[in-house]
Amino acid sequence: MNAPATFTPNPKMEYRRLGRSGLKVSVLSFGSWVTFDTQLNDDMALNCMQNAWDAGCNFFDNAEAYAGGESEAIMGRVIKQLGWRRQDYVLSTKVFWGIEGGVPNMGNTLNRKYLHHSIEGCLDRLQVDFVDLLFCHRADPNTPLEETVWAMSDLVERGKVLYWGTSEWTADEIRAAYEIAERHHLHKPVMEQPQYNMLERKRVEVEYKRLYEDLGLGTTIWSPLASGVLTGKYLDGVPDDSRAALPGYSWLAERLTAPKAQETVKKLIPIADELGCTLAQMALAWCTKNPNVSTVITGASKASQVTENFKALDVIPLLTPEVMARIKTVLKS
Repeated sequence: MNAPATFTPNPKMEYRRLGRSGLKVSVLSFGSWVTFDTQLNDDMALNCMQNAWDAGCNFFDNAEAYAGGESEAIMGRVIKQLGWRRQDYVLSTKVFWGIEGGVPNMGNTLNRKYLHHSIEGCLDRLQVDFVDLLFCHRADPNTPLEETVWAMSDLVERGKVLYWGTSEWTADEIRAAYEIAERHHLHKPVMEQPQYNMLERKRVEVEYKRLYEDLGLGTTIWSPLASGVLTGKYLDGVPDDSRAALPGYSWLAERLTAPKAQETVKKLIPIADELGCTLAQMALAWCTKNPNVSTVITGASKASQVTENFKALDVIPLLTPEVMARIKTVLKS
C-alpha cells in the first residue's frame, strides 16, 4: 500500500489549534491504546492508520506503556513503511509508568533521570528524531513538581519534544505546573489528555473550565466511546472478539455492562437512528461540539472500524442545538 507523497487535507475535517498554540490537529485523530500488539499486528495497524490518514487525520497518539513499548514500535515501523513525510503528521507519546519493571528511577516517576532516558527509548521505537507532543501520563506525587517542569522544558529546548503537557492531572496540578514554568520563563504545559465522553463529562466540562480561558489549555481527549459502551454493541454482553474479552481486562467488561450506562445507551440509540447514523458516530460527533476539545482520539481493532468512526464527520453538522438539547436531557436523566 503506497501512501500519497504529501498529506491531503479532507475538506470535511476541521483542523483545530491545540489550545493557544499555533499547532493544528485534526478534530478526529487515531490512537493505539489496548489495540496495538494485543489485537493489531503491523499489517492491521498499517491498514487502520492508512484509513485514518485518508480520512484527513493528521494526529496519531501513543504511549511508552502501551503493550510495554511494542505499540510505539509498531507505529514507528508502520509510519516508516508508509513513507509519510515527517512534516505532514503530528505524533505524540506519554511517559510515567515505564517499561523496565522495578528498576529504580525507570518507572512510576517523572524525575529528571527517568524523563531523560524514557524519551530516548520512545524516539528509538517510533523511529523519529522528535515527538510533537509529550504527555506526563499521570502526576508524580513523589517528585518535586518544579523538577518535572524543568525537565520537560529542557526536552523542548533540546529539540526532542515540540510541546509538552499532562494526562489525567487535576486542574490544581496543571495550574501549579504552568505557574512554575511562567515564574522561571520555561516552556509551559500546552495540553491535557483527559477521558471525555457522554458518560464522563465532569473533569473536562467543570474542573478544567477556568483553565481554557486562563491558560489556553488544549485537550486531546481519550475514550470518546467510553471504551465501547457508546457503540451499543455491549447491550447483550461482551462479544468474544472484544478487547474486553482479552486476559486482564475483566475490569473493562464490568464497565461496559454497567446497568446505568446501558440504560443511557438505550435512550440515545433512537436519537442516532433519527439522524441516520450509528450511536458511535453520534457520540464521536458530540465530543467535537465542545469547543474546548482540540481533538478526539479514536481507536479501532480493524480498518473497517476506522472508516466507520470517521464517518462521524458527516454527523457533526446534524447535531443542531435542538439535537444537542435532546442528548443533554438524556445524559442528565
